[in-house]
Amino acid sequence: MDLKEKLKLLEQMRRQALFGGGEARLEEQHKKGKLSARERLDLLLDEGSFEEFDAFVSHRSTGFGLEKQKYLGDGVVTGHGKIDGRPVFVFSQDFTVFGGSLSEAHAEKICKVMDLALKNGCPIIGLNDSGGARIQEGVVSLGGYADIFLRNTLCSGVIPQISVILGPCAGGAVYSPAITDFVLMVRGTSYMFVTGPNVAKTVTHEDVTFEELGGADVHAARSGVAHFAVDNEMQALEKVRELLSFVPSNNLDDPPVVATNDPVDRQEEELNGIVPDNPNKPYDIRDVISRVVDNNDFLEVHEQFAANIVVGFARLGGKPIGIVANQPAVLAGVLDINSSAKGARFVRFCDAFNIPLVTFEDVPGFLPGVAQEHGGIIKHGSKLLYAYCEATVPKLTVITRKAYGGAYDVMSSKHIRGDVNYAWPSAEIAVMGPRGAAEIIFKREIEAASSPQELLDKKIEEYREKFANPYEAAARGYIDDIIAPKETRPRLIRALELLQNKKDTNPPKKHGNIPL
Repeated sequence: MDLKEKLKLLEQMRRQALFGGGEARLEEQHKKGKLSARERLDLLLDEGSFEEFDAFVSHRSTGFGLEKQKYLGDGVVTGHGKIDGRPVFVFSQDFTVFGGSLSEAHAEKICKVMDLALKNGCPIIGLNDSGGARIQEGVVSLGGYADIFLRNTLCSGVIPQISVILGPCAGGAVYSPAITDFVLMVRGTSYMFVTGPNVAKTVTHEDVTFEELGGADVHAARSGVAHFAVDNEMQALEKVRELLSFVPSNNLDDPPVVATNDPVDRQEEELNGIVPDNPNKPYDIRDVISRVVDNNDFLEVHEQFAANIVVGFARLGGKPIGIVANQPAVLAGVLDINSSAKGARFVRFCDAFNIPLVTFEDVPGFLPGVAQEHGGIIKHGSKLLYAYCEATVPKLTVITRKAYGGAYDVMSSKHIRGDVNYAWPSAEIAVMGPRGAAEIIFKREIEAASSPQELLDKKIEEYREKFANPYEAAARGYIDDIIAPKETRPRLIRALELLQNKKDTNPPKKHGNIPL
C-alpha cells in the first residue's frame, strides 16, 4: 500500500469516526432534541480550535457479542480546544455508541485528557450523555469509573472542573459530576440518579417518573446537585463559556481581567433608598448587587437552591469577584442548613481559585426550630463559618442592615479575617433583634409594670438606639468605615486595589477537617 492509498484509508477512518454509531442513530439523537457529541464540542469551543485525541480507539472486549460491533472512538470524543482563546481539555460522550456506556477504553480516553489538563493547568469540561457502566465488561468498567473519580479528586482545587449533563447519568456515573466544581443540566433531557424509577418502585414502592426523580429542576431546586438548569443544550454550552470567563485556568493563575466601560467612581443614588425604613420589610439583595457591579452583570450560581442566600460571579473594575449575599426577600435572609452548605461550597471554590470575595450582609441569625436542629444546623452552619475562616483571598464585607448573633460572626466578620468591612448607616449589629433582646433583659420589669406594652416599647427603643446601629462596632474597629450606600461601588473597587497583593496563610497541615 503506497502513501496515496494510506492517506485514503486514513480519510475513510476519520469519516467513520465522525458518525459515531451511524447516521440512523444520529438521527434518533436529533429527534430527541439532543445534539451529537461532536456538534456539542463545535458549540462549546472557539471555531476551529478542537484537536481530537484517540479517535481510532475501540473497545477490547470480545464477549457477549461485542466482538461483532466495533466503533471508532468507543463512545466518547476527547481532546482539547479553546474558549475565548484559553486552552481547555474536553470529553464528550456519544450516546449513539452503546448508549455512551463506559468501557475500559472509554475510561482510559477520559483519564488521558484529565491527566493532561492537570499537568498543563487547564480546565477540564465533561459533556455527559451515558447510560452508565458497560455491563458486558463487568468489573473492568467499574474500575474505569474509579480511575476517573480519583482524578476528579486530585484535580479538585487545582483546575476548574465542569460537568454538563446532556442525557441520562445513572449509578456510579453520577459521582464524577458530583465531585466537580459545577454541574449543569438541561430540562427534559438530562437526568441524574443513583437508582432509576424502576428500582425505586421495587424497593421503596415509590412510583415516580425520570423527571420527578432526577430531572434538572429537581436537582437545581431541591437536592442542590445541579448549579444551573437550562432549557436546551445550546444554553448549557453558552453558560459554560460565560462561567469560565470569571475563572482562572488553575489555582496558580489570577482570574481573567477584562476591560470595562463602567466608571470605577460611579455612584448609585438609588442605593440610598433601597433598604426600607421598616426593619421587617424585605427587599431584593440582587437589586443592590446589580447596581454595584460592572455593567449590572451578575452570574448567579445555584439560583433555585436555598434562595435565602445568593452566590455568584461578577466584576468590579474589570476584575472577577465572588459574591455571597443574604437574601432578605426569602425567609428574611436567615441562614439554614441548605444556605450554609451552598455558601460554604462557593466560598471554598473562590478561595481555591484566587477569586476575591465580596459579602453583602443582612442576616437575622440562624433559622430556629426542631427540623433544623435535628437536621444538623449546628454542623451545617459551621461549614460556612469554617469556609470563611479558612479563606485567604481578599475578603470585603458590606453590612446593609441586620447582622445579628452568631450569623454576624459567620458572614466574613473582622474576627474571622475579614479584610475590609463596611457598614451602611442602616446597619444593625447586635446579639439579637431589639424586641427579643428587650423581652429577655427586662422580662421581670415588664411583667411587673402597670403598662407592660408601653414599657416594652420603651425598652425596645432604648436597645435600638444603643445597639441597633453600626456605631458601637465601628468604635471598636470591627467596622472599618460607615459609608453612604451610593458610595459602595467605588469604595469596594479601591479596597480590592488595596488588597491585590494580600498575603495570608494557614498553619501547615495535610488538610483541615471541615464538619461534613
